[in-house]
Amino acid sequence: MIKFWTFSLALAAMACLTCTDATNAADKATAADPNYRLGDKLAPSAAAVKQSDFKLTEWDALIPKDWDPMEAFKGINLGLMRDGDPKTMAALDRLKRAWDTAPTERAMNNARIRIAGFVVPLDAEGEQLHEFLLVPYFGACIHTPPPPANQIIHVTLATPVKGVRMMEAIWVSGQLHTAISDTQMGTSGYRMDAELVSLYREKR
Repeated sequence: MIKFWTFSLALAAMACLTCTDATNAADKATAADPNYRLGDKLAPSAAAVKQSDFKLTEWDALIPKDWDPMEAFKGINLGLMRDGDPKTMAALDRLKRAWDTAPTERAMNNARIRIAGFVVPLDAEGEQLHEFLLVPYFGACIHTPPPPANQIIHVTLATPVKGVRMMEAIWVSGQLHTAISDTQMGTSGYRMDAELVSLYREKR
């Protein structure tokens, strides 16, 4: 499958056109973990601690095999896009609408999975985090426009977790649902009732 998130990274220079307080958010993301660079992904591996109740899952499993993530880019020359250009704004709007409605994989509905990703906080009280978006690569929704909805998981926690920061690399385990959530940081196609959250400690 074409690594479509690289095209999202190509739009990073124009992210300020679509994100609120993008500069401040980017600074916080970099401060959270300077070991990661824009676009870095976490690789699940056999070395990860296996949990019998959850299936170790990669992000590609959340994408329907018959969906073409590049369809929205057809006819768009990224090399000609310029900050502030009305045509650029129209193209970004077209891409956002297409990716916000990206289809989910029906087979993943109600699946109990374990997946690694980066945190975009939504609801926090002090150091207590109640809910967040989980995204596949560093900088998503912060440095760059959000990924397609089928690459964003809206995670809710029955018990808040403490000390998890913006763009923290983590493992999340729980039951996944196909459900659309519109948030200020992006539209997610999945929702998870998290049962376990732990820091990602795999060697890079």
